[in-house]
Amino acid sequence: MKIHTYLALGAIGAVLSTSVYAWQAELVASGLKVPWGMSSIDDNQLLVTQRHGEIGVVNLDDGFYRTVTTPAQVSAVGQGGLLDVAKSPFEDNTFYFTYSKQVEDAYETALASAQYQQGKLIGWKELLVTQSGSDTGRHFGSRITFDRRYVYMSVGDRGVRDNGQNQKTHAGSILRLLPNGLAPEDNPFTKVNSALNEIWSYGHRNPQGLFYDRSTQQLWSIEHGPRGGDEINLILKGENYGWPVTSHGKEYWGPISVGEAKTLPGIQTPKKVYVPSIAPSSLILYRGDKYPSLNGKLVSGALKLTHLNVVTLDEQANIVAEERLLESLGERIRDLEVTPAGEILFSTDSGNIYRLVE
Repeated sequence: MKIHTYLALGAIGAVLSTSVYAWQAELVASGLKVPWGMSSIDDNQLLVTQRHGEIGVVNLDDGFYRTVTTPAQVSAVGQGGLLDVAKSPFEDNTFYFTYSKQVEDAYETALASAQYQQGKLIGWKELLVTQSGSDTGRHFGSRITFDRRYVYMSVGDRGVRDNGQNQKTHAGSILRLLPNGLAPEDNPFTKVNSALNEIWSYGHRNPQGLFYDRSTQQLWSIEHGPRGGDEINLILKGENYGWPVTSHGKEYWGPISVGEAKTLPGIQTPKKVYVPSIAPSSLILYRGDKYPSLNGKLVSGALKLTHLNVVTLDEQANIVAEERLLESLGERIRDLEVTPAGEILFSTDSGNIYRLVE
């Protein structure tokens, strides 16, 4: 029998001033564990994944949290667990989820979908279990985004560097899928025997931000570098993004550069590199009038350097400026969600959900 729990989350509506400028963080909910992913159900309800394996709903009016389900397929190990959630543009009331799953002695990043109806998740269907064969608890990815026809999901290198250049594994890749989890026939490697059909791009380390901008039809990602060298990349069909052959980061054990070079011919160069690392998690390209100064800009959460990172693009999709918001809040920002009303919500590893206020 499933037990549905209700938690009263305090300090709702408190506004925390975190800048000498106008930016503020309004506390919406607290008392969660690690709210890894968020997706709007409607104007007033937010579906939330917690990394330890629980899916729940937050009422945005009063901050109350209600447990919906704890999927049995989720294996919360290391950096893994229940990861992203995203509302489908293809079918009403359908949500996609990513999570880590044990497969024999390995842990893999998986994708599933389910329907949210009358306060419950029904019809849970596992669509894809990626192949890496890795037993580490590191670098699962994993974010979800959509264009008008396809699902994109990111998969980290699983802590095994060589996976980045190995197209026989999904690890270290961004995948492009049909809504049912199968590979489209026009994916770049469907006719390559030594590559997996689902791969859209490869050479990634641990992309924890992924966003498709419908206005420009561009796919953006942000990923963790090793020690320095976090990257923002414009993702193109079939391209190699270098890891671990190219990198701007250093080894954890000493001041030695990772890889052969920072850039090489035939490898896509990042649009932006962060040295030192900000430790990025989540990414949006904001379109709306709720925050006029953010319109058309990329916004990501920073874990290590605890802020909202905002970068400005020119007409050629080059990054020309950077701004850091809410640095004094001191929160490891995990996920960003734009509500139907155009408001930005963000979750933190301390178990809080905030609304950005300008």
